[in-house]
Formats: sequence, structure tokens, C-alpha cells
Amino acid sequence: MGSLFRSEEMCLAQLFLQSGSAYDCISELGELGLVEFRDLNPSVNSFQRKFVNEIKRCEEMERILGYLLREIKKEDIPLPEGEVNPAAPLPKHVMVIMEQLQRLELELSEVTRNKEKLQKNLLELTEYTHMLRITRNFVHRSAEREPSQVQYEEFPFLEKEPMMDYTSMQRLGAKLGFISGLIQSVKIEAFERMLWRVCKGYTILSYSEVDGLLEDPATGEPTRSVVFLISYWGDQIGQKVKKICDCYHCHLYPYPNSNEERTDVVEGLRTRIQDLLTVLHRTEDYLRQVLIKASESVYVWVIQVKKMKAIYHILNLCSFDVTNKCLIAEVWCPVNDLPALQRALEDGSRKSGATVPSFVNCIPSNDTPPTLIRINTFTSGFQNIVDAYGVSSYREVNPAPYTIITFPFLFAVMFGDLGHGIIMALFALWMVLYENDCKLKKTRNEIWNIFFEGRYIILLMGIFSVYTGLIYNDCFSKSLNLFGSGWNVMSKAQNIVTLHSNSFLALDPNVTGVFKGIWNLASNRLTFLNSYKMKMSVIIGIIHMTFGVVLGVFNHLHFRRTFNLYLIFIPELLFLLCLFGYLVFMIIYKWLFFTVRDSQTAPSILIHFINMFLMQGDSSQPLYPGQAGFQVFLLIVAVLSVPVLLLGKPLYLYWQHKGRDHLSMYRGYQRVRRSSEEELSLMHAHDVEEGTISSLPQFDFADVFLHQSIHTIEYCLGCISNTASYLRLWALSLAHAQLSEVLWAMVMRVGLRVDTSVGIVFLVPVFGLFAVLTVSILLVMEGLSAFLHALRLHWVEFQNKFYSGAGVKFVPFAFSLLHTIHS
Repeated sequence: MGSLFRSEEMCLAQLFLQSGSAYDCISELGELGLVEFRDLNPSVNSFQRKFVNEIKRCEEMERILGYLLREIKKEDIPLPEGEVNPAAPLPKHVMVIMEQLQRLELELSEVTRNKEKLQKNLLELTEYTHMLRITRNFVHRSAEREPSQVQYEEFPFLEKEPMMDYTSMQRLGAKLGFISGLIQSVKIEAFERMLWRVCKGYTILSYSEVDGLLEDPATGEPTRSVVFLISYWGDQIGQKVKKICDCYHCHLYPYPNSNEERTDVVEGLRTRIQDLLTVLHRTEDYLRQVLIKASESVYVWVIQVKKMKAIYHILNLCSFDVTNKCLIAEVWCPVNDLPALQRALEDGSRKSGATVPSFVNCIPSNDTPPTLIRINTFTSGFQNIVDAYGVSSYREVNPAPYTIITFPFLFAVMFGDLGHGIIMALFALWMVLYENDCKLKKTRNEIWNIFFEGRYIILLMGIFSVYTGLIYNDCFSKSLNLFGSGWNVMSKAQNIVTLHSNSFLALDPNVTGVFKGIWNLASNRLTFLNSYKMKMSVIIGIIHMTFGVVLGVFNHLHFRRTFNLYLIFIPELLFLLCLFGYLVFMIIYKWLFFTVRDSQTAPSILIHFINMFLMQGDSSQPLYPGQAGFQVFLLIVAVLSVPVLLLGKPLYLYWQHKGRDHLSMYRGYQRVRRSSEEELSLMHAHDVEEGTISSLPQFDFADVFLHQSIHTIEYCLGCISNTASYLRLWALSLAHAQLSEVLWAMVMRVGLRVDTSVGIVFLVPVFGLFAVLTVSILLVMEGLSAFLHALRLHWVEFQNKFYSGAGVKFVPFAFSLLHTIHS
């Protein structure tokens, strides 16, 4: 838990890996997730690195595994459940896995192709059967009708034109032709119009929709089809009809010339369909058996291939020494994990059977290390809130442990309601108790995942809301009489008459013993609560910002910048406390030394605070003796702290830099006196080689002064705006209470007013509506609003006092971070 307050101490280390044991060592490091690798070949193209062929082989295996997974999911075969974590396969076993996958892919592709051919043949035979059955009805129906009936019923747009039926045309010796097939039902109208326009009435079209759905061979989706029969005369017309059928993707089938031939074809189709169904059923059984057998190992193979590919990616980041027998890698590693890193390298060398062990060597570096903050299930949500603003700089104070308390508390100040807090806490408690349930963790609903990841945040927000709800005495906008009422202005009977005869009560705060819950019945309720909650928000805000300023001390001390304590911390603290800390003092002083008896004559804090800036004496009653002089003193101290904050650090750094230059010049003068020119040149070359000259920090007074000016202006103006920003605690608290009261008055009170037996039945749907609106509006929408405002108060008003958030997150090489088959 120590790293939760400040990031882990990191070091840059070199790993010397023997070529024969490098794969096993990297595999051990991937299982532990200890180090973050650096790329030692930044100028080398990805396709020119040493292990690019191995990565291509892994990608080929991933392609085959993806094909297997698609086929398994298509057949609805369940994948094995459970936390399986196989080790990365050895390089000598990779070819065995590759051969198994290729053989399985070839077998599956052949069986799948055969199945698709059988399904296509079965579909064609089924369509042919439908065509023969429906077209026979066309011929029988046309033989029973008169010629005029056929003409006007089937082709209403031909009306006055002469038309002969099939029998008449055969008597005249016309050369008739027939084309039959199936077409999608959505295309039949356009198909009919095209036939009429192109063929000029030399065709007769009959069609009927097929009962049920047929599978479209192109898309595989079920569609509605129509059987049609086209009779035409003339070869030229027949060619045009065939071209039109091809354009509309019709499935054409031969039309039998006689009833005997039709009967023979139908019998043959029935036999072939039965045979195809038998063969297709056996093929599907065999395919399912192959996929079931593959599903037993595909989960393990996916994990192994992902691990193996990740290992080769890391090996491509390493560089070879001059002998090509040793790989050198550079890693960022926590100092506390160095012994575990060495043990992992020893285990990898032992598993590979290497004679020379791999080892680690720490090296100095001027690069800024990445930030590692160790978290657990409880603290991860709060750390994510901080990291969303910015990852903390290396070894900077981490706001997350303080956010665990302040964030739910500020949320609860705005959301304070006993009933709403209990509902929120119970919902979060249910998620916490079932946090290990796979169905809750492995869902693809992003909104649910956000709620589930923040279950501990929601739990604390609910618990704190219960506390503030008790303080506010609000439970679904109603007050609770937990300790009995002390409203003793008049007798009990007179109280009852007064409550029933007056819609509003204006209570006198000077009456002692009045229970605070009775204020919810008063017309001056908002006046009573507004003053209290507004002052409470200011007090909480000043305390929160002051705490943020104090946390900056730990950064100054850790980075050994003691001068920041005197030139930044003390002026900032004096400016904040002399102005706004004094405002808190006046609020508390007025609460303690002025009672309700003299509340009408009590001085206004706002007027006193304004007069403090104007440096004017107040003609009204002062808060305490000597107030005017004390306020002038505080204002002078606050004003004088601004130039100290603005000029102190730049001038000190400039003085320090000049002092360093004079010291170096003096040392150089002494060396010149004691050394010859040849010795001086040798010493200068040695200094350049050691980096003492080039490593001296360059000082730019203008740049430092500009940054300090921006910081001073931002802080001084921010103290004013940030204090006003905390008034959102008051505003949202009153808004939530009023919205809850409106919902009760407009929904629940409607059901409670019906005092007959019907009212009990009527109360059920009214309560259901009240519950739905409470959850959707007051819990979800108002809860999200209060959450966002609490988030802003932490990011802007609190963290900007001490937190820069300019770091880079530590991303270790860990197999646990790889996406698995279920993700």
C-alpha cells in the first residue's frame, strides 16, 4: 500500500539473455509482468527484424484459429469455461501445433465445401419440386377458363387486345415455348413490367408465391420466392425472355412437355431429395464431431499462440551483441522487484538447459521513468478517476488515497438523501458480493461495464449519502421523526388544528426545543436551509483547497526543493488563509457568538468581507473588537504574498545559477594557476568525456519567470473562482431536494389523497410510477450529475494545487494483459 501514496521507485536495467534461453526467459517475465521493455532498434523496419518469420507463422496460426472459432460459433458449440492459463509453447513444439492446425483447416474446408454443395443441390431440387407442383395448377386452371377469362384476370393491362389460350394456339400450329423458374417476390412486379414492354404482348406470365421461406444461395438468408411460368411463341421472343430472366437472377428449370414426363420427374426428385437429406445429415454430424473435438483444444491454442507472438515481438526489441550469442534488452523495473526479476531469469535459463545463466545489470539513466502505482480491486476505481485527468509524474504525490474519502463525501453533500442512498448502496453491495460471477464480468454492454468497474465507488457514495441524508433529515424528500418532536409552541390539540387549517407555517427560529424536521412544513424552509448549506459549501471548499496546498509540501520535500517551501508554499497558504480562511472564521464566529435572539441585528458577513477589500470601516456593528485593524493586516499580508510568489523563485534560481558560475570560474582559475596548458586541455577533454560540462543545467530567467507568472496568476484568480465553484455543493443539494419533493407531490401524493378502499388499488400503479421515476431521474440522472460535479471539484479545484499529472504510465510486459478468446 506504500506505493498508493507515491509511485514505485523505478530503475533502468539491462538484461543479458543467452540466445538459447532468451525465449524461455521472456516467457517467464511475461507470466510475472514485472518489467517494461524499451525498443533498442528504433531505426529498423518491422519487416527487417530478426524474428519477423516467426511472427508471420504466429499470424498464420491466428488466421486458422479465427476460422475455427467462426465455424464453432456458427454451430453453437460451447467453448470450455474456466481459467485456463497454459504456458507458451516451446519453439520445437510450434511446428507440431502448426501441422495440426493446417490439417484441421484442410479437413474442415473440404467438409464445409461438400456441405455447401449438398445444400445448394438440395435447394435446387426443392425449388424444382415447388415449380412442378405450382405450374401444374397453372395449366389446369388455364384449361378450365375461357380465353377472355384468362386474358382479363391474369393480365388486366391487356384489356381490349385479342388473346388466345394454349389450346387455340396449338390448333393454329403456333410454335410455343415455355420457360419456368423461381424469382424473389420483391422482383416480380418489375419482372412482369419488363416482360410486357420488351416482348410486346407475345408472352403469357403466370405466377404464384411459394408457401414458406427458401434460403437465398447468395446470402444464406431466408427469402420469399415466386414460381412463374412464361409461355411465348417465336424463337426471338424466347431469347429475349431468357435474357430478362438472367438480368433478374431467376432460377430457371426445364418444363416437362407432358403429364407423364412431369410425374416421372417428380418421382425422381423425391428420391434424390431423400438421398441428399441422408447424406447431408451425415455430413453435418461429421462436421459437428470435428468441431467439438477442435473446441476442446482451440482455447488453449489461442492463448499459446498469443503468448508466443508476444514473446517474439519482445525479442525484436532486443539487440544482439557483437558475437550474436547474447541478446541485450533494456527494461524499466521497480526496484523492489529486482530480486524477482533475477529469479525469473534463472528459472528461464534452467528450463532451457543453458550452461551460461542470464543476468540483470542496473544502469544509470537521465530519462524520466514511467509511473507505477500498485492498486487492488478496491482502489482501482479511484485510481482510474485520477488517471483520467493525467497520470501522475514520477514519484509525485498520488491524490487517489485521499480521493477515496473526499470524492464520495462531496458527492453525498450534493446527493444527500437517506432513501436514495440506501438504494444506491444496496445496488453496489450486490455487485460487490457477486463480483466474481463470470456473467457480470464478461459482458459486452459498455454501460454495465462502467458501473461494474466502479462498484466500490458507488458503494461508498451510497453509504456517504445515507450519512448526509440523516444530517439533512431527508428520505425521499420527507423528514423522519427518529427522536420525537420538540415542537411545543402550543398544546398538542392546538398543533393538530394548526397543521390542518394552515397550508404553510412560518416558524420562529427563536423558539427553543423545536425539532428540526418541523422545518419541512414551514414556508420559510428554503430561507432557513439556503444560508446553512451555502456557508457549509464555502467551509468545505476552503478546507479541501487548503489540504491540496498542504499536500504540495510532500512534493517539495521529496524532490529536495526546500526553497519552494518558503517561496511557493508559504505565500500560497498565506494568500488563501488570509482572505478565504478569514471568511470561514467569520462564518464560524457568527454561528458561535450570535444567537437567534439577536439574529436580526447581527452584522452581514458578506458586507464585512467586501469592506475588507475596500479597506473601509463598517458603520454597523462589528463582529468583534478590533476587527477593522485585523482585516487590514490580513489584507496586507495577502497582497505582499503575491510578489513573493511571483518573483521569489525566479530570483532565487537566478542567484543560485550566478553563484554556481562564480564558483566554477574560481575553480577554473585555481586550476589554471596550478596546471600547464597541456594539462588544462587534458582536464577539459576529461570533463567533456565524463559529461560534467554538458550536463550542467542551462538556466533561462525569462522562461522561469514566465512559468512562475502563469502559476501566480492562475493560483490567485483560481482561489476566487474555485471558492465560488464549491457553491455547486449548495446548489445541487437544494436542486436534488426540490426535485425529490416535486416528484413526491405530483406522483405519490396523488395516490395518497384517495382515502377510500379504491385508493389501495390505485396506489399500486402510482407507487410503480413513483419508483420508476425515482430510479431513472433521481438516482441515475441526478446521481450522474452529482458525480460529474464532484469529479470537476477534484480535478480542477483540488488537484491543481499540487498535482501536475504529466507522467507516463508503466505498462509491463504481461500475458494477463493480452486479450483472450472471450474478450
